[in-house]
Amino acid sequence: MLVTGGSRGIGKATVEYFAKQGHKVSFLYEKEFSAAKEVERTTGAVGYACDVASSSAVAETIAKMPPVDVLVNNAGICHTGLISQITEEEFDRIFAVNVKGMYNCVRAVLPAMLQKGKGSIVNVSSMWGQVGASCEVSYSATKGAVIAMTKALAKELGPSHIRVNCVAPGVIQTDMCNNIEKDILSALQEETPIGRLGTAEDVAKAIGYLAEAEFVTGQVLGVNGGFVI
Repeated sequence: MLVTGGSRGIGKATVEYFAKQGHKVSFLYEKEFSAAKEVERTTGAVGYACDVASSSAVAETIAKMPPVDVLVNNAGICHTGLISQITEEEFDRIFAVNVKGMYNCVRAVLPAMLQKGKGSIVNVSSMWGQVGASCEVSYSATKGAVIAMTKALAKELGPSHIRVNCVAPGVIQTDMCNNIEKDILSALQEETPIGRLGTAEDVAKAIGYLAEAEFVTGQVLGVNGGFVI
């Protein structure tokens, strides 16, 4: 198992989920060294510092690992603000991490999967990739791209017995929520039919299902409490 962005949030919960299932887990992180070491200590997983936006760094890092059977493309960043306020550098960076990062990781693990004739890839999108969000245009666009890439890859890799699926989380209580005002979070909770915000563990369980569901591919599984149906 390889989880990108595995030192915190959904990625950390996913590492913990797979580790509890007895799988051998590796994860990538960019800057959170202390957090990564704590994940290693508590789960037995192995962390590697790597910027997924760099194709050479991804290739070199994954070459150090055992062949990957399940890839979870979770690494991502967000940007909140009007489209007129995001700089070109910020726009390019969010696409480099959220979209090119997925491309880099898929390309790096694919040879081993093709050689084995099996594999599972689970990508982490967002409900905003399905319906769009005001003041999150660049983030929504990247997560929409993740969904499109998931469906296209499922068609392309299906004949090789490699499945590709996607989760689309709703409002999940992770670090990404730290910049959202409490009254806005309360309003989002009220709009959620289940009546609560999601947890990283909620998403990890959905990722775990898709990783193992042998007759499921090309699907987008909403983990949003009914916010988007």
